[in-house]
Amino acid sequence: MANLFTRIKDTVMADLHEALDTKEKKNPIALLNQYLRECERETEKVRKLLERQYTLKEEFTREYEQAKELAGKRKRQAEIAAQAGEEELNQFASQEQMQYEERANRIKELLTQATQQMGELERKYEEMKHKLKDMHIRRMELMGRENITRANHQMDKVLENNSYSDKSFSRFKEIESYLDRLEHEVKSSYHRSTIDARIAQLEKELEKKPVL
Repeated sequence: MANLFTRIKDTVMADLHEALDTKEKKNPIALLNQYLRECERETEKVRKLLERQYTLKEEFTREYEQAKELAGKRKRQAEIAAQAGEEELNQFASQEQMQYEERANRIKELLTQATQQMGELERKYEEMKHKLKDMHIRRMELMGRENITRANHQMDKVLENNSYSDKSFSRFKEIESYLDRLEHEVKSSYHRSTIDARIAQLEKELEKKPVL
């Protein structure tokens, strides 16, 4: 039965890894965004734990101060009872003084542990924030590279597409042919108008000359 569960687990994990590999190949930025969201959630969990640790440290501090204060109070009361010859009251106050002192010592140890744990959480939280920021910057860098890659791919696709290229060049040839025709028509029209004006001028000059 254990082997069966192991095979099932291995099969599921293999399918999952294959799906992630396929997703990464299709859209690596989307998969990176998914990883970043997961890291953000983990960082937020650590932040909440750190807040709870702050609260716990404050509670330990209050309990420690209270236990110390009560131990001091019972110590003074035991001294007063001893001076007054109240042995039973002295024993009761001394016993409570001992209990409060033991409690204060225990809380002091817990407070020290909580402070150390809080320092470790703070260090990890800051490290996670820095890593998260670095990952965001790397994502922007990768997005920029991906945009350039896609743009280059699109340009290469256009330039290497023979039908598109032929269409573009044929359009240029059409425009060049049109300009050639237009230039020819303008020149022809200019020459015709020039010849007509010259002949008319010659006719006028001939009319003015006397017939011999």
